[in-house]
Amino acid sequence: MLDHVGLCVSNLERSRAFYVTALAPLGSTIAMEVSAEMTGDKAHIGFGPTGKPRFWISEGDVVGASHVAFSAADRAQVDAFHAAALAAGGRDNGAPGLRPHYHLDYYGAFVLDPDGHNLEAVCHGPE
Repeated sequence: MLDHVGLCVSNLERSRAFYVTALAPLGSTIAMEVSAEMTGDKAHIGFGPTGKPRFWISEGDVVGASHVAFSAADRAQVDAFHAAALAAGGRDNGAPGLRPHYHLDYYGAFVLDPDGHNLEAVCHGPE
């Protein structure tokens, strides 16, 4: 249903560094950058696993925190995402583990990015 999603961040360069590190274990890299000169407004950075930007950050006013869940191929990727995001300056918001109140195999981890957005990596499989 969704093609892409975006968040406003207060400092694009700080958030670029955070997301480059945090999303690497999930196989996502910078797929596209659009400058303020190109848009006539603000700069944007798009991340994706296959060169197609699926997750965008844009410098702007952060109005409330958002929640974004990224798919992980397995539980090891969830663990690696959590560790990488913390190493990049994220704050723990839920260590990797099962969340059986969602379903028996729901394995997720949560971190807050530099602007307080709640990021999650989740695997729905038994491994």
